[in-house]
Amino acid sequence: MNKANLSIFASGAGSNLLAIHDASLDKSFPGKLQLVICNKVCPAFELAKSLNYETKLISNLSIEKFELIAHQELIKKKIDLICLAGFMRILSPNFVLKWQNKILNIHPSILPMFPGLDTHKKILLNGLKIHGSTVHIVNEKLDSGKILGQFAFAVKSDDYNSLIRNIKKYENLLYPEVIRKYIWTFLFKEDKFFKDKKIHLNNVVFSY
Repeated sequence: MNKANLSIFASGAGSNLLAIHDASLDKSFPGKLQLVICNKVCPAFELAKSLNYETKLISNLSIEKFELIAHQELIKKKIDLICLAGFMRILSPNFVLKWQNKILNIHPSILPMFPGLDTHKKILLNGLKIHGSTVHIVNEKLDSGKILGQFAFAVKSDDYNSLIRNIKKYENLLYPEVIRKYIWTFLFKEDKFFKDKKIHLNNVVFSY
């Protein structure tokens, strides 16, 4: 089975990196993680090394220099799809154009609500009763690319840490499945495998 070569860009804890790694252990998963790029030393960086992935630390550089080095590494590894997973730098329009339709991101809000930072605080400050995350294609505008999948759950507590735990738990389910679908339908052009799905799980609605 042919598999797409994946790269993950990460800056944080690495829970979505681990979820993608776990999904890739399934022989039917159409992607193979080949390269992890981090812009700082972080748990995701240490996790990637512990899982024996080729892991590059590109830190303390301007975005232009970061992107130049990252692009060279991506070409070297013949990467087909970049998956941003808690990556805390905004990529330039020039880089996005080079990798047009080949960069995915998971953002912790139900876009188009609350693009950018501090989404959990915004949910609580506005007293909203639902929260969730969105997987989208990265374009030149912040958190505004085509939406590929979302989930939503009821906010039952105003506890900030509880909100984050729920978000991460459900992101780890959604992101690998959206990546799977995107590889088949966009990279491999095999849309016969999927229809739009809506799944209800423990009062959480997933759509992808």
